[in-house]
Amino acid sequence: MIIQEIPPFHLTYCLNVHPGETWAENFNAIREKAMVVKKRVGSGRPFGLGLRLSHRAACELASPSQKTVFRDFLEKNQLYVFTINGFPHGRFHGPGVKEKVYQPDWRATERRDYTILLADILVDLLPEGIDGSVSTVPCSFKPWITTGADEDRMTKLLMDCVLRLADLHEKTGREIHIGLEPEPGCYLETTDDFLAFFEKHILRAGRDSVISRLKCSTGRGEEIIRRHLGVCLDTCHVAVQFEDLIGSFERYRSAGIRVSKIQLSAALEARSNPEGRRALKPFCEPVYLHQVKARSADGRLRGWDDLPDALEELPSFPEHDRLRVHFHTPLFWEGAGDLASTRSCLTPEFFRWIRQGVTRHLEIETYTFDVLPPDLRTSDITESIAREYQWVLGKFGLSF
Repeated sequence: MIIQEIPPFHLTYCLNVHPGETWAENFNAIREKAMVVKKRVGSGRPFGLGLRLSHRAACELASPSQKTVFRDFLEKNQLYVFTINGFPHGRFHGPGVKEKVYQPDWRATERRDYTILLADILVDLLPEGIDGSVSTVPCSFKPWITTGADEDRMTKLLMDCVLRLADLHEKTGREIHIGLEPEPGCYLETTDDFLAFFEKHILRAGRDSVISRLKCSTGRGEEIIRRHLGVCLDTCHVAVQFEDLIGSFERYRSAGIRVSKIQLSAALEARSNPEGRRALKPFCEPVYLHQVKARSADGRLRGWDDLPDALEELPSFPEHDRLRVHFHTPLFWEGAGDLASTRSCLTPEFFRWIRQGVTRHLEIETYTFDVLPPDLRTSDITESIAREYQWVLGKFGLSF
């Protein structure tokens, strides 16, 4: 939904919360879940959708007949699409997703082709005058990148994608941008990681690629890169890294990085004492990686790729007493007992900063509903999503 006209920005929730790997399953979730959320929070206003399409679902929706049916449905029901979560290429629900969610990474042509397919779909769905975003993996899982050749390969395939988006923009007038999404444990983990990669690889090698293939000037090549490749900022991920949210955003702005999308989400927080570690045990589950960062009093960080490993080893590191866990919790949940939420990082200053126009796309992203401990999963999923909308809209002085 449009929640501010000048400067404009749109709010949605990510449909990755609803299980489904085929387009039929995705379309059914829109009809049976998203439409219920719309009725609860959207009233008579147009309601934005944040699609999540697996490679299989994207291939199915790419059919002209399927797109026609979907466009008619959108128009009839006052719905519109402005962003797609292109992070999970394959299955995203059920046991064993873990690090497979990063496969294929940006070393693989499958990742490039999938992202271009999503962009092609989005161009055909975008309303007139609205730009579109596609969020994607932070290049790769950190342990998989071991050589400069890996980095060169990722840069080359990202530039292939940028060039396709530039071509789409020239032919259709529709502007699509990709947002690399830094995440704990990944090749792009922090603000520093993103800025270094963008400066050293994307601008240096990418500019030459764009100039040679489009036969444009140096300044024009860099402009095209910055228009079509930026960052997707997940506020849970930033918090897990113990980074200052406003400070991180200001650094991206100073570096001229496009904030393609902000994903509004919260992480778990606890003390690394017996009570805190015991309270975190119910969040150990077999589907997703739940990276952990522990901070000492002097600011040093130690990390683990998954919560069970962290809970086993943390007693050996008593100096690291404050924990943050990559487990998305509902935005309306403020914590309980020995557990807290990093939603406290989403301060009034943060929302004032958004209102200045730092991005046009906001997406509520609490995909973990089905793996939350039972005491946090006490309502119907559509009611939970509506409560998250209510919390976010309240921060902008709006209500429904």
